[in-house]
Amino acid sequence: MKRGLQIALGIFSLIPLAFMAMGFLSGAERLSPGGVTIDLDNQYRYFSGMYLTMTLLIWYMIPSIEKHGRLMAIVCIGIFVGGLGRVISMMTMGMPSQTQLVAVGIEMVVPVVFFLWQKMVAAKA
Repeated sequence: MKRGLQIALGIFSLIPLAFMAMGFLSGAERLSPGGVTIDLDNQYRYFSGMYLTMTLLIWYMIPSIEKHGRLMAIVCIGIFVGGLGRVISMMTMGMPSQTQLVAVGIEMVVPVVFFLWQKMVAAKA
């Protein structure tokens, strides 16, 4: 059970790492070619850097995941709240692209699964 969680976290940690790289290299222009303000691109690249922080926190937890319940909760809450932000955007701005819909699905479900999984691993340790 612990090894499965460690592997799953390792795989899923590559998602924010990939988005960090895409955000740094391409900026907001990749999502809206020709329609991005300087401030929006600046903010987008800043938040892309935050993905690296999330990745590093996950990597820090992986070796002794059973001991990092509080940190896991913080990471999961951060991802989940980000998903809520996407839901608010959908309610106020309309439906995003298919890629963004997949992202909100991941952000609303996976953190809950990982949080509960970590609690089970910690209980068995």
